[in-house]
Parts: sequence; C-alpha cells; structure tokens
Amino acid sequence: MSKGLFHSALVPGGFAAGPERYRDISISEALRGWAEQIPEGPAFITATRALTWRDYDRTADTISGALAAGPGGSRSRVAVVLPDTGTFHAALVGCYRAGRIAAAIGPRSGVREIAHVMRRSGCAVLVTASTMRGRSWRRLLDELREHDVVPAGVVVVHEETGAVERPGVAAEAAPDGPDGQPFTTSEVTILNSTSGTTGLPKVVAHNERKWVEFAREAMQGAHITADDVVCSVVPAPFGFGLWSAHFLPALLGIPVVVTAKFDVDEMAMMIERERVTVLCCVSTQFKMLLRSEAVRDRDLSSLRVLYTGGEPVPYRDARAFEERTGAKVLQFYGSNEAGVVSRTTLDDDVETRLRTCGHVLESANVRVLDDAGSDCAGPRRRGQPAVRGPLLSAGYWEDSAANLELYTDDGWMLLGDVVEIDETGRVRVVGRKADFVIRGGKNISIVEIEELVGGHESVSDVAVVGVPDDLYGERVCAVVVLVGGGSLDTELLATWLRSRGVTTEYLPEYVVPVDGLALGPGGKTDRRAVRATAVEVLSRTTR
Repeated sequence: MSKGLFHSALVPGGFAAGPERYRDISISEALRGWAEQIPEGPAFITATRALTWRDYDRTADTISGALAAGPGGSRSRVAVVLPDTGTFHAALVGCYRAGRIAAAIGPRSGVREIAHVMRRSGCAVLVTASTMRGRSWRRLLDELREHDVVPAGVVVVHEETGAVERPGVAAEAAPDGPDGQPFTTSEVTILNSTSGTTGLPKVVAHNERKWVEFAREAMQGAHITADDVVCSVVPAPFGFGLWSAHFLPALLGIPVVVTAKFDVDEMAMMIERERVTVLCCVSTQFKMLLRSEAVRDRDLSSLRVLYTGGEPVPYRDARAFEERTGAKVLQFYGSNEAGVVSRTTLDDDVETRLRTCGHVLESANVRVLDDAGSDCAGPRRRGQPAVRGPLLSAGYWEDSAANLELYTDDGWMLLGDVVEIDETGRVRVVGRKADFVIRGGKNISIVEIEELVGGHESVSDVAVVGVPDDLYGERVCAVVVLVGGGSLDTELLATWLRSRGVTTEYLPEYVVPVDGLALGPGGKTDRRAVRATAVEVLSRTTR
C-alpha cells in the first residue's frame, strides 16, 4: 500500500467506516501512523501508567533494532514471554519490523511449556522482562537450560521505561541470517499455542490478515467506533487477547486498558476510572466481578458491551451482568485454529444472545459432519463443525502429523466440539470430541495432565476429569489409583509438579484416590463413570 493511500485510510474511526481498506495495512503501519497523528494519545493504559502511541512506536523500534542486531536472521523465530501490557504488543510489532516471527507465550506458562514452545518453534532468541511474576530473566534462563533449551540471544525489556538490553548468554551464537523482504499481512508472523489432546501444547501459525478480519467482525457486531474505550483482561498471546488488545484498538486508534496480572478489583477500578465501554474477559472473570464485594460500589455504567467466551457462557450470570451494568453480553464461538464459527451481536434478541452462540458467519462456510465425515442434512444439523475461509489460522507450525488430525481430506478445518445448528442458523455447543477440561476459559489437556501425574512414584493409574464449578465452569480433578502403601494429596502433587516446571493451570485442584478406574465396554477408562465418582466423593469431602 502506498503511503498516500495508507494515510487516507488511517483516520480516527476510519476502520469502522471502511474496514475493507485495512485488509493489507499491518499493525506496524497503523502504529506508525498513530504515532505521527496522535503521538501523546494513550494506546495502553494500566493502573499506574499510560503508554502513548509515540512510546509504543519507539519501544517497538527499540526491540526491532535489538532483534535485527542479534542472531537468527530474517524469518527466524523469537520467543516473546512478557506481561499482558503494552510491552508485549510492542514486542510483537518489533518482531514484525525486524522480519522475525513472534512465538507468543503467556506469562503464566510454566517453564516446561515455555521450553516446549521454544523447541517446537525453533526459537533462536528470547524476549522477556527483567522480572516477571517474581522470576528474573536470569532465573528463567537457568530453568530453560534444565529443559535443554538455550537461546542464542536474549533481549530484556524493562517494563516501566521501555529500555532494552541484550545481555550476553553463555551459548554458541546462531549464525546471523541475511536481511529479508518485509512481511506481508498474508505471511505467518505470529505463533501461539493451544492445548493438544495428545500431550504438550501445539503451536498454531497466524497471519495478520486473519486478525484484521476477526477485528472487523467484533467491531461490527458490537458497533464499536473511535469513541469507545476497550478493556481487555484476557491473556494477550491467545486469540481473544490478540483481536481485543492488539488488532482492533490499533486499527481504530483507540486506547485499551490492560493489566499485567488479572485482579478483579483493579479491573473494576479501571472500568470506572477510564470510563471503559467495551469489556473483554472470559466467563470466569465476569462472574468474579459479579461476586466481588469490593466491586459493589463501583460505577460500571459506562459499559455498553461485554465480549466474553472461551468457555460456556452461563445464562444466569450473563443476565445478572446485564442487569448490574446495563451492558449487553456478546460472544464468539470458534477456536484458536479455526477462528470464528458464529457470533452474537447487539442486534440479536435476548434468547439468541444469551442462550445460543449466535448465528453462523457466512464467511466461515460452516459444514456439520456426522461420525462418518458426511455432511448432515435437515433443518437442524448436529455434528462436528468444519470451516474454511479468511478467519482460519495457517494450521500447526511445521507439524504434519497434527495437521492431519486438524483437517479433513478435502482441506476443511475441524473443531473439537459437537454442535447443533437450528433452522435459523443459530449454534449451540452440545458436547466435545476433544479431551479437554475448560477451566476459566483455558483449554487444559486431559492427556497431558495424565502423563504428568502418572509419572509420580505413588501413582499406578490415573484419569483426569473436569468437575463442575460455579466460578470456573470446571476444575481439574485427578482420580488416582495408588501404589500399595503409597499416599498422595492435592498439595503434595502440586508441589511435585511445580518442581518440574508445570504451568499453574495444569495442576489438579483435587486428588481423589480410588481402588480402581471404571472401564467401558471397549476396555477403556469410562470417563463419565470416573467423573461421577469424583463428583460424589468431593460432594462429601469438600462441604
């Protein structure tokens, strides 16, 4: 895009008026434009400071320069492990400008998960904060070495000042690569992770064009304009966080309120102080807001939209949120890999908005497949959704085996749910084909936790199930058969898993010892029966 056309498109509210003109405008270009037009305007706001568009642009340039001077070369991968603040977003833009692919990793990830994503992506460089969640960058490097991951270069970003340093690392430097052509918006520039059903997280590849399309759908569904203020408290590296905090605000030139670490009272304070109009959070987070005593006296009347999702949206709580704030609750249904299948909008009736996942998006080209892989017919279709269109990711990064499971033979991308689509095109999720527990909006792999827990010397067999929870939707429960004479409880297991670098969300919150696991007719673990046992035991022991 020429500079003249770029500047004619990039005006406050321009994306809302003509989103089709932004299809090939990168976030790097948008940021540069806002840094010139509204340099002192706030881009990211936290409880203690605001990052202006000029500062955002400068930090991105500084990170870009540090990456360009380091190992790896054009199109190499860079692990980005930073708090969910403006610094993270500056690092994504810095990677883009340096011609590096950003492997974005959540700050709450355990070292085992960080090491896996870095190894799987072939990351030559690590970009991280000087200190994050009480862990210094030096300690993080030491922990990564224990998992046989030693980056050839490290870029340390200081959160408060935006200053960047490149400390020496005791490792053989990877050879510098030649400078390459600038990225286009259709090239893969961001990698993130998603829980896999066969072990550690899979790495998903994304281009910017997909997320611009996603942002357009969100904007139009909620009638978002240049007058809005967004608050996004979902993890920045994942799909929800990318469209709500990285893409949509930068395309519109509007501020976004973010938090380094989620705190419900801080979120409510920021909504009141900044007069937030669009809140983006998972169901667990807005339920926490409803239940917080400290929030009761906060003025949340500026809110007009709550975008939520990532897990089932409970009708009762959604209705209570609308009555408490006056905002309308909206959601997307889809996945990190497949993008959007359906959405609700401000124009939908209450029944559609709060009791369904909304109407199928025309651009998703949704098919519903039966167990044999054939298309379901009739006014109501029930089966596994398959999609194809502009909202799709590029699949799993250099993982042909995983991609074979992700796509149909004729190239349609599958989701792991069972849905029902009614005669009006409204979607309801009625089951899951994938082995996940969905806790607070995060997909947690049952298989992975079973492998971890099964490594404990006191465990001879294990089945992991999700047990119902009013706040988180589900909590992780490990039902274990113990070795003769062995003993294990939740605290002991958590301590053992933490010592192995396991991410906090993957720690079972309940341990239920049993004499044996129930088996189904095929000789496999009957998860439904195991779950029923866990629920029954916990109902007696956690009162």
